Amino acid sequence: MPMNGTAFVAGLGLVALLAGCTLGPDYRRPAVTAPAAYQYEPKQAAATADTLWWQQFGDPVLDALIDEALAHNTNIQIAAANVAQAAAVLTQTRSQFFPTVGYSASAERQRSVEPAFAAQLPNYPNPANAFGVGLSASWEIDLWGRIRRQSEAADANVLATDEARRGVILSLVAQVANSYLQLRGLDAQLVVAKQTQGVYKESVDLFTLQFQYGQVSQMNVAQAQSQYESASAQIPLLESQIAQAQNALAVLIGRDPGPIGRGKALDELQLPAVPAGLPSQLLERRPDLLQAEQQLIAANAQIGAAKALYFPTISLTGAFGTASADLSNLFTGPARVWSYAGSVVGPIFSFGAISGQVAQAEAGQQAALLNYRQSIRNAFADVDNALVANQKLQQQLDAQTKLVAALKQYTELANLQFQGGYTSYSTVLQAEQSLFPAELNLASIRAQMYASAVNIYLAMGGGWVTLADQRTGGTPRPPPASAWPPPVF
Repeated sequence: MPMNGTAFVAGLGLVALLAGCTLGPDYRRPAVTAPAAYQYEPKQAAATADTLWWQQFGDPVLDALIDEALAHNTNIQIAAANVAQAAAVLTQTRSQFFPTVGYSASAERQRSVEPAFAAQLPNYPNPANAFGVGLSASWEIDLWGRIRRQSEAADANVLATDEARRGVILSLVAQVANSYLQLRGLDAQLVVAKQTQGVYKESVDLFTLQFQYGQVSQMNVAQAQSQYESASAQIPLLESQIAQAQNALAVLIGRDPGPIGRGKALDELQLPAVPAGLPSQLLERRPDLLQAEQQLIAANAQIGAAKALYFPTISLTGAFGTASADLSNLFTGPARVWSYAGSVVGPIFSFGAISGQVAQAEAGQQAALLNYRQSIRNAFADVDNALVANQKLQQQLDAQTKLVAALKQYTELANLQFQGGYTSYSTVLQAEQSLFPAELNLASIRAQMYASAVNIYLAMGGGWVTLADQRTGGTPRPPPASAWPPPVF
């Protein structure tokens, strides 16, 4: 090989050895100040964050609805498609690590001069044929780490998109559970309304008969009738809410709007245990926090990719093929042709084009950092809010249960006194008017109490998201960047 060719190859080898240089800051997780404990976590919390917690309700219908939603919900399918799209971008980005190889073929027939003039030139072909086939290759040496940083950002975007998909799973399970519990709460309220309507109907019939025999006044009949109509007005309202809740739940689980099957009654459900966990563990348990961190990693890598634009781009090109004026001699020895070359292209004056990209990348990194920190604060608040709501709803449920029991006793005593002639019907009316809304409120608070347990698991996240993910039947999580190492030079 000629000396200049040897020097060229040696220079390329030196450049390749230097290709490990990477510009820009390496990512380090920001320091986060986490509280030592949650303010309202109960003393006896259970380590259930890594289990299918919704099964603790003891309702097979709820379990089946959640499984159906995980398998058929459209939002999960959209999120999975987004992950596939991000993975394709990563594949495209990483392809820059490797040479681009192509092929070409050509055939040409050309007359370059007039035939009369060509006749004066011996052995001058006119018209002339030209045939050629060849392979070409080009490769950009990632001397400054631009491609590495772009690959790092694309990999983080894949993981961020996958965490967004897992966040959809987390929200979906909680939404299905809460929607089902709301539906069962409305069912319980409808039962109360119909039972109360039946009792009031008996009072109307009784007072109507007594009025006919002159035992009570028409005012008593009107009062009983007003109670009956009050209870009757609640029934269509509740039935409308039930129909809307069923339709919303049907869409969540991937069905057309329609009726939903029922399992256990609201007061027959078991209350799930409160999961234990430290605030510092939340960074690894909530998909939205993991997503925000991956977005920060991607933004951090973009700084290095932008700074690499200040430095020259070094590319290698080469070609090998055959060319001949005669198609029959195209693949003979003398027809072989080859070439190789290197190029260096770099900026001198960009008038702010590159510095603007660097500033944009640095500002994007700061925005991603602030978003990450704010997401963490919001997550801590979400958990504390869910825990305090659970505690206070339990206290409210206890008080409301006692209130309903007292009002029932009050109503029974008022009826006995009225029947014995010791009090007017207005006392009975007052007692019954207080009891009916109290019973409706009790059913509503009980449903909210169960929903508060769901919201705790929603706020804390945990390994149960992975278990739920396995029930989606979707694509496995993408491997980390270490599974796809760049070429070793």
